[in-house]
Amino acid sequence: MSIAVKICGVRTPDAVDAAARAGATHLGFMFFAQSPRLVEPEHAHELALRAPTLQAVAVTVDADNATLDTIVARAQPRLLQLHGLETVARLREVKARYRLPVMKAIAIAEVSDVEGAHAFDGIADSLLFDTKSATTERGGTGSAFDWRLIAKEQWRSPWLLSGGLTPDNVAEAIRTTRAQGVDVSSGVEKSRGEKDVALIERFVKNARAAMIP
Repeated sequence: MSIAVKICGVRTPDAVDAAARAGATHLGFMFFAQSPRLVEPEHAHELALRAPTLQAVAVTVDADNATLDTIVARAQPRLLQLHGLETVARLREVKARYRLPVMKAIAIAEVSDVEGAHAFDGIADSLLFDTKSATTERGGTGSAFDWRLIAKEQWRSPWLLSGGLTPDNVAEAIRTTRAQGVDVSSGVEKSRGEKDVALIERFVKNARAAMIP
């Protein structure tokens, strides 16, 4: 069984090359002004061209249509990730407007968050379960939520696990949750916003090994 492995917040050629070399499946590009991993759409497109077999994901937070128009036109992503407080109606609108697959990130801290996620199931092309933050930051916080909250849930949409994952705990996370995919950002960084090539390669290797029967 294969697993989706998304390296998020990439900003440099070295990080892209490491992800591709290791066997990742997705590259996440941050288009959120408050993120230390922010990239310009044109730069993201240039980076994505280095690894054309990987899915380029545009990560946005409550972006309006004008912002998304610019990102889609200039970055040319293959998938849109909505990582804010977008509603089901907004998700439907984005899917219809851009005709691209849409991943909805859901912030998890307690049972009610998991229950609320089911509203997006079967509507989003994929789901991503991340740690709920007490700040305005979206993703890349380095903190994990209680994986047991989603371990026994059933979903129609494919889903990825995120939040506090590292090369050292990703195998355990996959075994605990039966995740179909994993997403990492700060867990493969040597400093805030700066990816570590060796950590990227080890993360992908360990994630893939965890799926071997």
